[in-house]
Amino acid sequence: MRHPILIPLCFAGVFALSACQKPGDNEVNRTMKDLNVIDESNMSNIMLTVADPSEAVAYFSKASKDNPDRIDLQRGLAQSLIRAKRPTEAVTAWTKVLTHPEKTEDDRVELADALIRSGEWKKAKTELNRVPPTHESYKRYRLEAMVADSNKDWKKADSFYETASGMTTNPGSVLNNWGYSKLTRGNYKDAERLFTEALTYDKGLYTAKNNLVLARGAQRVYTLPVIPMTQVERAQLLHSLALTAIKQGDVTTGKGLLKDAIDTHPQHFEAAVRSLEALENNVSN
Repeated sequence: MRHPILIPLCFAGVFALSACQKPGDNEVNRTMKDLNVIDESNMSNIMLTVADPSEAVAYFSKASKDNPDRIDLQRGLAQSLIRAKRPTEAVTAWTKVLTHPEKTEDDRVELADALIRSGEWKKAKTELNRVPPTHESYKRYRLEAMVADSNKDWKKADSFYETASGMTTNPGSVLNNWGYSKLTRGNYKDAERLFTEALTYDKGLYTAKNNLVLARGAQRVYTLPVIPMTQVERAQLLHSLALTAIKQGDVTTGKGLLKDAIDTHPQHFEAAVRSLEALENNVSN
């Protein structure tokens, strides 16, 4: 029978608390708001690093719609679209970021990056041309080098690659790109040197290992370089070297390398087996 009394008592307690609020309570409210911002910032960092890219896109899509004036959330959406391999949508998102009054030159560089990923090389060049020369960053020069490469402007490409590689403590990926540029030009010695240098910064960069083998194979050097590699990587690199030899007409050497690749791989190496079977069928025919 006492229950009906509890409800009015609770209301009385609420009114008493509100009546007793002091000026300092506003500080508490501000502190709670600051804590919410910190929590949200942590969530954004998680979404941009370890979260599933599709989940990150969904999170930032909703957050930016709920807070249309927040440029950090707009950037988060654009970045998460890149992570989700949706560059065309990322172009739209970065374009929107650039309409914000708090935009920066880095945002324009990011738009250029999204345009390159979308295959819009001319538009990327236009955006990079809008970035003032005083804005110097590793990413800006790396993209400038890639655009120059696409236009076969080798002198500019080399200059931008060199500048970019000097603006980071880990230039492995940009040295690999530079080396690939040299490889496509037929400058195999320089390409080999750049791939080798890239691996001194990042020993796990498999693309540089494979490109190094291709550069050596193009010079008819059919031995693997002395670099760190797993047993699986060794087999894969032997396979790449074998295909390079076969394309250059060194069929016997290629056949031997394919057999080495199959023997080296710890499991069944289907790709190498198929290559060897195709080669033997070709020879017999």
